[in-house]
Amino acid sequence: MTVRSPVLDFDVVVAGGGPAGATAAGLLAEHGHSVLIVERESIPRLHVGESLIPAANEVLDRLGMIDQMLASPFPKKYSVQFITESGRESEPFYFDGFESTGLGHTWQVVRSDFDRMLVDNARRLGATVMSQTKLRVPHGQAGSFRELELQASDGPPIRVSNRVFVDATGQSALIGSTLGLKRNDPALKNATVWTHFRGARRDSGRDAGATIILHSRDMKSWFWYIPLPDNIVSVGCTGRLDYMFQRGNSSAEEIFERELQRCESLQTRLATAERVEPYRATKDFSYRCRPGSGDGWVMIGDAYGFIDPVYSSGAFLALKSGEMAADSIHESLITGDVSAKTLGRWQPTYDAGVENFRQLVYAFYDMDFNFGRFLTQFPEHRGGITDILVGNVFKAGLEAIFHDIAIAPSA
Repeated sequence: MTVRSPVLDFDVVVAGGGPAGATAAGLLAEHGHSVLIVERESIPRLHVGESLIPAANEVLDRLGMIDQMLASPFPKKYSVQFITESGRESEPFYFDGFESTGLGHTWQVVRSDFDRMLVDNARRLGATVMSQTKLRVPHGQAGSFRELELQASDGPPIRVSNRVFVDATGQSALIGSTLGLKRNDPALKNATVWTHFRGARRDSGRDAGATIILHSRDMKSWFWYIPLPDNIVSVGCTGRLDYMFQRGNSSAEEIFERELQRCESLQTRLATAERVEPYRATKDFSYRCRPGSGDGWVMIGDAYGFIDPVYSSGAFLALKSGEMAADSIHESLITGDVSAKTLGRWQPTYDAGVENFRQLVYAFYDMDFNFGRFLTQFPEHRGGITDILVGNVFKAGLEAIFHDIAIAPSA
């Protein structure tokens, strides 16, 4: 006779220990619910997406992490700045007056350290964490995630049941891929190559931690420039997939060096720098999963959707979706209604905010559009654009920006 292992029962199982999963798990555990985080990798882990935007501070404050962030070595980020293909530098978009916690800044983070801090905080709030553990939906249960099988790196398989399953598996999008719910955005099929440098040039004063976005010649690609601790700078290059890998067999290093030769402003900043990480490449296909919830399950973070990295929205949207989902899940567990409608009640509001990011991303990639020229013609929108850049994307009235972008002259 085969003896089956006992079933461990949790109110909530969260698949994925990144910012979205750790945020949702921590807030739900703080409410007194039994929560399990299952992470297939070790924690900490290497991850791109080092730049926070100020609205992330609100979630970090709710998690009780602001003091920990202030005590960290992460550089303070007071602004974002854009440099054109000709090397002309825009005035920085400073966050003063747009950052609701009163700090006036946010942070540039080392994602392995930041993610570990979030998971440790979720554990402090009462969540159970299992890392280096694979999760499997038993055969024949596609569409239902209430009973799962876990396999740690050592030990026998474990059966787990839950009332609510939260998919925070990032771009692997467990539920979206399993149920065929993932839809790519045809306008945003990009690729990125990135690495880290030590000793690159930094600006002075409060501009030392600024995110800088640099266009390459002919605007075929753009670079991010993100200062990190220990005199490290993260530098990545993004462009259309068919352009970035136009030769088919080009290596990540060859692509990065090719585009670097087309961006003199970045060459100047890297003139005395030493590369300290290998070149890495990824496809940045923007996508959405629809629907984003079902009976007993909900998606958050990149598992729910991803948009282009140009405005550093990824970590913020992960944190915010984790927070918004946690509030809905808590209410659902209290009332006993874990239907798709109640678990996903936060998603229309969230989707509207994401759409504001998306529309600004479309404008960025429109080669006939110029932000400086637009703000000269419509100076009343400078505050609204800054609102989007800092993450205040849920404000009413931002749609007026995109109405005027549509009618703005292209030359």
